[in-house]
Amino acid sequence: MRVTQSMYFKSIYGENNTQLNKKLFDVNRQIASGISIQYAKDDIQTFTDTMRLDNEITILGQIKTSVDSGYKVSNQADVTLNDFETSLNRMNTLLLQGANDTNSETSRDAIAKELRQIESHFKDLANTSINGKYLFSGSAVDTRPITDDGIYMGNSDSLDAFTGSHVTQQYNVSGTELFLGENSKTNRVVSTNVIQQSNAATSLNGSTTMAEFMGDVTPLNDHYFYVSGTKSDGTTFREQLPVMSDASTIDNLLEAIGTSFGNTGTVDVVNVSMNSSGQIIVEDKIKGSSKLDFHIVGATDFSGGGAANVNDITLLDGAETDYNIIAGPPIVAGLYVKEFVRSPYTSATAGIANIDALLYDRTQFTKDGGTLTSNIPQLLKSQNTSVKPYIDLDKNAFAEPSTKISDVADLQTEIVPVTVPKTYTLIGKVLNLEGTDINGIPYTASVNFDTSPPNINDSTFTINGFTYDMFNADASRSKTSADDMTYQQLMDVINMAVTDNPPAAAPGLASDYDSAIEDSKLVGNTSITYDGKIEFTDLRSANTNASIALYDSTAGDFTVGAESSMMTFNSNNSIKVRDPKTDFFKTIDEVISSVENYKNNADASSGNMRDIGIQNGIQAIEDIQDHIFKIHSNIGANSNALSTSLERSELLELSTMTLRSSVIDTDLASASLKLTQLSLNYEAMLSTVGKVSRLSLVNYL
Repeated sequence: MRVTQSMYFKSIYGENNTQLNKKLFDVNRQIASGISIQYAKDDIQTFTDTMRLDNEITILGQIKTSVDSGYKVSNQADVTLNDFETSLNRMNTLLLQGANDTNSETSRDAIAKELRQIESHFKDLANTSINGKYLFSGSAVDTRPITDDGIYMGNSDSLDAFTGSHVTQQYNVSGTELFLGENSKTNRVVSTNVIQQSNAATSLNGSTTMAEFMGDVTPLNDHYFYVSGTKSDGTTFREQLPVMSDASTIDNLLEAIGTSFGNTGTVDVVNVSMNSSGQIIVEDKIKGSSKLDFHIVGATDFSGGGAANVNDITLLDGAETDYNIIAGPPIVAGLYVKEFVRSPYTSATAGIANIDALLYDRTQFTKDGGTLTSNIPQLLKSQNTSVKPYIDLDKNAFAEPSTKISDVADLQTEIVPVTVPKTYTLIGKVLNLEGTDINGIPYTASVNFDTSPPNINDSTFTINGFTYDMFNADASRSKTSADDMTYQQLMDVINMAVTDNPPAAAPGLASDYDSAIEDSKLVGNTSITYDGKIEFTDLRSANTNASIALYDSTAGDFTVGAESSMMTFNSNNSIKVRDPKTDFFKTIDEVISSVENYKNNADASSGNMRDIGIQNGIQAIEDIQDHIFKIHSNIGANSNALSTSLERSELLELSTMTLRSSVIDTDLASASLKLTQLSLNYEAMLSTVGKVSRLSLVNYL
């Protein structure tokens, strides 16, 4: 085979030129672009690693953005809560000054004025926003959280920052938690509000006798005390205490009150004491419950008869409440009643002058213009309300319209036959409803957890003598069983009665029932407030003629063995001194009102009967300070966690970008050396080709 010049050219130049040109192009492209490959086909492994790292860098960027945004909100909340604490410290200082009895009314007016300014500042702080988004509205960031009346309008939702794969960090604090939260480590404390004095011109103490405390008009008097209330587990009680003699002491009285709450010789569930003003203080030893409540009435018959010993407490009406009148001179023998708790609530029983302080839970809702509101929050008892002892898993959740009444009421009627554990029901219980409707006309109504045929286990309601069936909201529109009745159904009955819109026929059809409800809502509205209280609003008048009293049909019955009220809606009850639940702005207002009314202690003798007093106000502010401090600590922890996440994500992003650079970026030094080598090779090839192309046959031979 003859070797030709063409063959030499193809062998030396053709293939090498193509390969060298490609390599030169590739290395020049790497130097120009700074990356080692252009397409996936160039290096599949490098391309795969690069795409994975690019995805990680994108995620880390999102994490940085999310965490940084959350950190700004959390940090601003931290700063705002600093201001809260500073203002609370100032408020506490002012209250300590105001509690000094040397202050004149002018001085306390000045203190109250500054306190109101601090209250206004609190509302401004509560409505703090960042970039147009409110800090304390939960997820409703476009909603102004606190109204001018101090009502929270946001929700309880948390806002979370994305900090990693399936990992989030809360960065906000909702107003529900901040302004309406609760402290499970706080004991509820309640107090009577009538100041008591010894009739023997001596100071009150545990050894003060009943003769000195209740009076000693004639020798050897018997003294009777009637106690009502609610224990920390939600069970109610109503009891006539053991008869006290003249020689019995206040310590004996306090011990008997404790026993009615469940104290035993070895275990106390409440602490009962009396302060220097003669007010009885009951402290729940079980922390975290907001249910404890208390009412007491004392009675002595100085005529020597048994008029003070009654089964129906309304029989004490007409007794003298001013001991000085009975003690004379001249001495007027008769029935004497000592009041311990007074409220501005009017009795549901018309025409009885003194009964307002006697009754615990048969009082009318508070009227404020066109609104009637109860004063007892409806709190859930447990998840299983038909079995005693109740399993109290959430002691303080407020009832909602869909809540079953049996989830709140103290079920006392035992189902027969007896089972173990014992089960209880609302069957047979009755709630009375009375007052005047929106036209000012008296009405009577009742809600019947019925057992009489043909409505066995079905609930009915009665308005002005006519009885109607109650239907549930299911598609079947069946009658509601006693233990399934909801608060919404109860409120529907209230609305129909107070607006004078009962169903068209009795017992009627579901359609009649529905029509009456809808018609009643055109002129009135009954609802549950944010703090679990029943409220009626007259939609026609800013100053309603309506009144409402809603109570258990057994209210006032102190017969031995009689069941106590299954539940209470409005009462002449002891005032709250401490409570696990926080109602920030309501508490602030109550405390300032005590200063404005010049009340150092709770005192129902003048002004606002329900003022807690400056001394109790100091304790209330300290509790709020403790609550805010805990929330602030959580926010600080959240901010620190977010700051750490931000630093970590920045470090990871830098590390990932460095790794990506090592995978995809061009090594300029190596690429430049390679370019030099390829250039030399290319020049050598061209030189060789040039020499070969000049060879002649003579040279070859």
